[in-house]
Amino acid sequence: MSAPANPAQLRRMIAEGSWTGPTAGVLDGYQQANLAVVPRDLAYEFLLFCTRNPKPCPVLAVTDPGDPIVRIGSTRADLRNSLPRYRVWLGGRLVAEPTEIGEFWRADSVGFLLGCSHTWEGPLRQAGIPVPRAAESAAPPVYRTDRPTEPAGRLAGPLVVSMRAVPGHHVARVVEITSRYPTGHGAPVHIGDPAGLGIASLDEPDFGPAPVVGPGSVPVFWACGVTPQLVLPDAGAEYVITHRAGHMFVFDHHVDAPP
Repeated sequence: MSAPANPAQLRRMIAEGSWTGPTAGVLDGYQQANLAVVPRDLAYEFLLFCTRNPKPCPVLAVTDPGDPIVRIGSTRADLRNSLPRYRVWLGGRLVAEPTEIGEFWRADSVGFLLGCSHTWEGPLRQAGIPVPRAAESAAPPVYRTDRPTEPAGRLAGPLVVSMRAVPGHHVARVVEITSRYPTGHGAPVHIGDPAGLGIASLDEPDFGPAPVVGPGSVPVFWACGVTPQLVLPDAGAEYVITHRAGHMFVFDHHVDAPP
């Protein structure tokens, strides 16, 4: 499938079903976002959870109950068909990973868009720093850690992280660049031995492809917007909808030029 020229074209391709893959490595420099959709009666608790855990859950947009349309700057998009792949839980059980969620959206649905680390991959490449990717997917490997998040009401669970293997001589520069982008989770939460996060094996991520770690590279870990997927399904809500890891919403604005 041909690369889109801009985020609006990408969202059209997604809605038409001609783009179903990850958004990592696509449209460098544009703000990307994770998705969480919850019933209205859980929305305040989730907003509080995000406020208490801003590294994994930087809030970019929240919709009115029942309204699926995002209106931020020039971005006008329907959350029901603007991401390539979703995950749907009913009664705490994962039931589907569809390419659109019209049948699951309800009158009390509240959509949250949360910042994503794909946002700063473009600035890294522009700085001459390679971003490794697996042959089968441009999305990074994602891992559950043993670090707890700060609970809020019914919501509690572990921090989830994404990982990129960075050539050792680039690590300091990577920390400097990514720290400029709080809407991309900011600076890393851990550098080096994955055991420091309770990760037993880098070769067995919980989400996404196996890692690509070149000679002389160092594992670097960032807080990840997949964190809600380990928190929300256990909250007792009737339904929860999220994105599939790596399959993001892409805004019209550049990360260095907010709306």
